Amino acid sequence: MNRKTLVLPAVVGLLAPALAACGGSDSGSGGGDAIAVGTTDRFIASEDAPAPLDPAYAYDVGTWNVLRQTVQTLMIQPRGEGEPVPEAAESCGFTDTGNERYSCRLRDDLTFANGDPVTAADVKYSIDRARSLKADSGVFALLSTIDTVETQGDREVIFHLRTADATFPYKLSTPVAGIVNPDDYPKDKLRDGFAVDGSGPYTLEAEEKNGELVKAVFTKNPSYKGALTVNNDKVELVSYTDADAMGEALDKGDIDLMSRTMTPQQIQRLGADAPEGVDLVDMPGLEIRYLAFNTDAPAVRSKAVRQAMAQIVNRGELVSKVYGSQAEPLYSLVPATITGHSNSFFNEYGDPSVAKARAILAKADITTPVKLTLHYTTDHYGSATKQEFELLKKQLDDSGLFDVDIQGTPWSTFRPAGQKGSYEVYGMGWFPDFPDADNFLAPFLDKDNFLGSPYANSQVRNSLIPQSRREADRIGAADSLTRIQDIVAEDVPVLPLWQGKQYVAARDDITGAAYALNSSSTLQLWELGRGVSG
Repeated sequence: MNRKTLVLPAVVGLLAPALAACGGSDSGSGGGDAIAVGTTDRFIASEDAPAPLDPAYAYDVGTWNVLRQTVQTLMIQPRGEGEPVPEAAESCGFTDTGNERYSCRLRDDLTFANGDPVTAADVKYSIDRARSLKADSGVFALLSTIDTVETQGDREVIFHLRTADATFPYKLSTPVAGIVNPDDYPKDKLRDGFAVDGSGPYTLEAEEKNGELVKAVFTKNPSYKGALTVNNDKVELVSYTDADAMGEALDKGDIDLMSRTMTPQQIQRLGADAPEGVDLVDMPGLEIRYLAFNTDAPAVRSKAVRQAMAQIVNRGELVSKVYGSQAEPLYSLVPATITGHSNSFFNEYGDPSVAKARAILAKADITTPVKLTLHYTTDHYGSATKQEFELLKKQLDDSGLFDVDIQGTPWSTFRPAGQKGSYEVYGMGWFPDFPDADNFLAPFLDKDNFLGSPYANSQVRNSLIPQSRREADRIGAADSLTRIQDIVAEDVPVLPLWQGKQYVAARDDITGAAYALNSSSTLQLWELGRGVSG
């Protein structure tokens, strides 16, 4: 069968409440051979990052998608839109009117995959461990509003927050809040390598080669108790060096589904003329791409240089020539579909203008052309990244105001270098930890931000971010969120470029492909089953 399936956000949202009513792993259909899923995500244990799968360290979409299958969290985001629902917990909620005290009660008889009981003390240990280790990935900052964690008996966990945080339930759904066994995860150091143990829907067997995880074999955890229905017995996540190799594997039947990251050309081909028996599934996504600046680097230390770049970059041309209908220009860190979004960069700079950029630089007495290097990763966001940066270079060079080099680096080297401030300008993507405007702002602007950026704005950190988190009704946070976005457009510590859709391609005997990814790009392998080819 040849068809293209379009999953509309409204439809996904309507179906999402079914998640909370699901039983445990024993209700999955199971049966059949392992379902093979392809990805271009790379999982490398290196000297700079020896513990890529430790929940206290991992902070990218690929490693989180491994952890979400194996390490259980108190809360979980539903398959579509909506508030997080209890997962390892049977209930959670704020117990005060100020959103500063949050209590969770664990499910009864919850165990790790090895049979050890999961207790409130394990939850406290796991979260306190991540907070105290303060891994240089910056993921611990998601837990920054916690003051203390208290336990009452074996099943009650109480979080006392430093300040009101209406987004806290979302944060408890992220892998950094995953529950780990103290016997497997030492308190004072990260767990190196690719071993992962937890109480989630699957156990993991890692197949590695030369320090790289090449295949993750997920086997249904018979001890799992939680909100999810597991529709298969085994899934193999296979890492490919590039999208072409992954596509060939799908064509040959070596894999049943391919996920991120497909090339724009693959998506166009599959949408127009997919091979017999393959479906392209188009679903909403919240991925964004942006340029990050080391605001201490001499070439871009002056705000005027960053503003001039913002005035020159032509997002429309970038999207149309590189990504086509698969992306849209973005004029804020917050995607257009998220409550609190504001087109702050368009409001500040309007359409691209070399004359306005020249005036900005002249007013600041900046000598032109400004020499700088744009850095990008060669193997993390897809093969189109190189073309994107070639076009960015051309736009800036053609203005006569910049003299730009570009340099591509593998992710395993690129990410640590960016965090250490080795790059003056570099391209990054963001897949949200949870679908709220706070998560498109605080991780870039707050103390201990995941970029390691030296940029700091006291009004944003000390007033606007805390103020926005006090609003349980997120519409009520719009004023403070808009002000943050306006400050970002004025100071340009980052330069948003585009937001993208997301796709999977699956053989048509695979069921659940429409829910293989949620809007935050969470890989939901438990949704997949093997049906009858149509």
